[in-house]
Amino acid sequence: MPYLKTRDGTSLYTKVWGSGRPVVLTHGWPLSADSWDDQAMPLAEAGFKVIAYDRRGFGRSEQPWSGYDYDTLADDLADVLSETGAADAAIIGFSMGGGEIARYMSRHAGRGVRQAGLIASVVPYMLQTRDNPEGVPQATFDQMTAQMKEDRPGFFATFFKQFYGVGMLSSPVSSDLVQWTVNTAMMAGLKPTLACAQAFATTDFRPDLPAFTVPTLIIHGTADATVPIDASARPAAAAIRQSRLLEYDGAPHGLAATHKDRLTQDLLAFLRG
Repeated sequence: MPYLKTRDGTSLYTKVWGSGRPVVLTHGWPLSADSWDDQAMPLAEAGFKVIAYDRRGFGRSEQPWSGYDYDTLADDLADVLSETGAADAAIIGFSMGGGEIARYMSRHAGRGVRQAGLIASVVPYMLQTRDNPEGVPQATFDQMTAQMKEDRPGFFATFFKQFYGVGMLSSPVSSDLVQWTVNTAMMAGLKPTLACAQAFATTDFRPDLPAFTVPTLIIHGTADATVPIDASARPAAAAIRQSRLLEYDGAPHGLAATHKDRLTQDLLAFLRG
């Protein structure tokens, strides 16, 4: 620590706070483990061993050329669990990180997991298709890719305002937080940023949902303009047998910041339940 090696030799920056039953947190695109700090600290203070790591290619982790598909990312999660000795764990994913939770549950049969959480998650399927009409059109993702290739900092400056629900008349977070989020996003390499955007946009997790055989907490904002709730949390909750859906009325995608105290309390209640 703070670095551990995955099965293909990639170094992942890992934070382990506190002691007790493990809670493993996977972060959203294109951020780092630090985006979980507002929840990680009170969870550790409450008696949990909180494990949060930077996804390969992001934050302080190594930036290999390959491995940005969800099978590899789920293997990375499995390696984090193994290397940190996490057993009887809760695994909780935000946004893109929810996909790692879903693929881990199916690819690794949920080994060592007692509870799961999907927070503002991309599960089960982001892309709009004939059988997924509530998804996001491919043209939207194509435009995102073009803008990132043209001016990545400029794209993120606009993207994260939507992420946090910043509008002309309201701003639930400070401009400093938006800037910090842009700075964090720019720690990632261009290759992993684009490759992971492709992965979360096009991976269909619907076949993974039957693998959720543990209590699963699903939390999503009804005003999430980044990951629409009707393409994510609501169908996920309908398909996962032991799930509980909490809808945060009016919350944007970045609810870990805009509704951080409520999210922390809901996570603690779930973990203690």
